[in-house]
Parts: sequence; C-alpha cells; structure tokens
Amino acid sequence: MTPPRIPYVAADLSEPADLVQAIRARRGGELIELDRMLLHSPPFAAGWNALLGAVRQRLQLDARLRELAICAVAVLNRAPYELEQHAPEFLAAGGTQAQLDALADYEAACADQALFSAAERMVLAVTRDMTRDIAISDRHFDTAEALLPRQQLVELVGVIAAYNMVSRFLVALGVHSLGPGRAASA
Repeated sequence: MTPPRIPYVAADLSEPADLVQAIRARRGGELIELDRMLLHSPPFAAGWNALLGAVRQRLQLDARLRELAICAVAVLNRAPYELEQHAPEFLAAGGTQAQLDALADYEAACADQALFSAAERMVLAVTRDMTRDIAISDRHFDTAEALLPRQQLVELVGVIAAYNMVSRFLVALGVHSLGPGRAASA
C-alpha cells in the first residue's frame, strides 16, 4: 500500500489538548488516519470535527439512509477508506451486506426494487446526481420531496455534500487504513 501523500501526525498526539480530546471523545478514544491527517491544520480539524460531528450525531435523517448516502459517495468517488469506515455503520443502522455488495454495480443498484426500498433508491439517485453532476435532476428532487419531510431532505443533501468533501480530501491526500479492523467513522 502506498503511503499517504503527507505523513500522518503521531497517533499519540496530545496537543492542542482541547481539540485532540474533542476528536478522541467523538471517536471513542482513538485518532483514526483521517484525524491524523486533519490535525496538520488544527483550525481545519476543529471545524471538520464540529461539522461532521453534527452530521453524524444530530440529524433527524434516518441513520440507514444517511449511511447509505455516505457509502454511495464512497463508491462513486472511489474512496475505499470512506467505505471501509462507513460500511459497518450502514450495517449497524439496518442495512444489509447484500445492499453494500450491490453498490459495485451502481446503476443496477439504483433500479433494484427487490434489494432497495423506494426511499433507498431515491437516496442512491440523489447521491449519484450530486456526486457526478452537482445538481439534482427535477425528477429525483420531486421523488425526494415526496418521500422526506423538508428538514430531512435538506439534511440528506447536506450529508451528500459533506461526504463528497470527505472523499475528495481522502483521495487527494492518499488517506487509507493502516490496519485491519478499523471501524471508527468520519
């Protein structure tokens, strides 16, 4: 495996103390590789931790739909680290391994009525639109608006936008897991 483009900061980093403690608290005690890259810029890491903490812990959007969108962004942007971190979260939220496997043929997954509910297919379509074309097609937006209350629709769009940022950061800097069994998520 190729090293990241910029070396990670030390895993036992302790300064700036308040920031490192806040990140560790959100992560269950450890810094993952993403954190160790972000901490090259403490102001950026602080903003990232606040934004992604809210996205992951304070939205009304169903966790299964949120994690499906995140996994879909990872697949579309060829960001394996992001998928590795969020696949366990998707499964824990009620998704299935068959659904994760289906994302390998993304277009087929978008149409798979047996494997994905109408809401899940909408999430896949909106994620594809935003990730590839930035804009959401009128048809997909209308479907999303019919399936989600307005707050959750705004949250879905925000999740997709945020995790496109995450995947682009990861891919651009070559962030990847240093070992097996890492399940903390961004």
